[in-house]
Order: sequence, then C-alpha cells, then structure tokens
Amino acid sequence: MPWTEITREQYRRDELRYASDMTDAEWALIRRLLPRANRRGRPRKTELRRVVEAILYIVSTGCQWRALPLEFPPYSTVQGYFYTWRDTGRWQRIVSVLVQRARKKLGRRPKPTAAVIDSQSAPTTQAGGPRGYDAGKRIYGRKRHIVTDTNGLLLGVHVHPANVQDCHGAVPLLKNVGMNFPPAAPCLCRPDLPRKSTPRGALRLWSMDYRDR
Repeated sequence: MPWTEITREQYRRDELRYASDMTDAEWALIRRLLPRANRRGRPRKTELRRVVEAILYIVSTGCQWRALPLEFPPYSTVQGYFYTWRDTGRWQRIVSVLVQRARKKLGRRPKPTAAVIDSQSAPTTQAGGPRGYDAGKRIYGRKRHIVTDTNGLLLGVHVHPANVQDCHGAVPLLKNVGMNFPPAAPCLCRPDLPRKSTPRGALRLWSMDYRDR
C-alpha cells in the first residue's frame, strides 16, 4: 500500500534491529518465492531470512560486502546467494509477484497496461564496473534506467555507463520489462526519447512531454 498518514504505523521500523530488516508479515510474502533446500548434498545451515535481510542492509546503507555487521551470515555466503538469484532470474520473479500483489491491493489489474521510464546519471569510481561520461549532465560514472507502473511500483532497472544515450540504453530494459509483464503496453517517457518500435514482447515506447500533462 502507498505511504500515507493513515498507513504510517504499518511501516514503522522502531521494533526491528535495523530499519532494513523485514517484519514477519513481509517475510511471509517472500519466503515462498525463495528456493527450497536441496535434498542432496550438505543440509542448508544458513537461514534465508538472514540472507535477504543482509542484502537489504547493503542496498539501504550502501556499505561494502566486507562491512556487513557480524549479526548477518558471512559476506561471502550472502554474496553467493545474491549472484545466484540474480543470474537465475529469481529476483525478477520476486519483483513480478510482489508488483502484481500490490496492484491487486490497490484495485488495479495484476499486470500494468502502462509504464513510466526515466534515467539518472550518478558519479562513480573506477571500481565496481565500467563507467562513462555523460556530457549533458557533466557526470563521469554510470546511468540507471528505471521503469515503474503508474503507481510508482518498480518494474525493471538497467545500469550501464553514463555515456550510453537514452535512446539506446532504454531499449534492452523495455524488452526485459515487456517479457516479464506482457502484453505490451505504452511507456511514457521524456520527449527527447524518439518514438521507437521494439520487437514483439517489448513495451511500445511512446514519447510524451510531461509539461502537457
């Protein structure tokens, strides 16, 4: 549910160890979306809730893997789970399910029929991956394209060097979002992005000037 003065108590984190930790109700939503323990090989000793909360802690604080507090599992274990779930598409499936559930709560159709896309360039160091120079923003770093539905729920993210133009960097993200949330839907964007038809299963990119809305 969206944050309002009425729902403020629902989102309070005072009783949690860290503000990034999950409540029992939040964990119940994610638990069934995580892989079960393999019956073969060594029994799983790491509690997946602690792993997910460690990942949320890193996302929230921006700390290094090695700077994880001792209350969490070893950073190498957390890192291994994170990359495995990323490469197998586990994170995207979790996002898709949570978005559909949230939309149902809001009285909307489970799958969005329209989306909003925008980009932001952020300065970065040489560590952590490739980077480039965004001449328009005068920023040397990376650029992130984000697609949300009209309620602001996250549908997809794509990070690349900042020198990649929006008309090129947005297309791979739109293809991915279109495959995860079919059927294809119009995507509202800044007027500097040209009208472009993407392959089947991708979002149709429509240029729209927000000043006219």
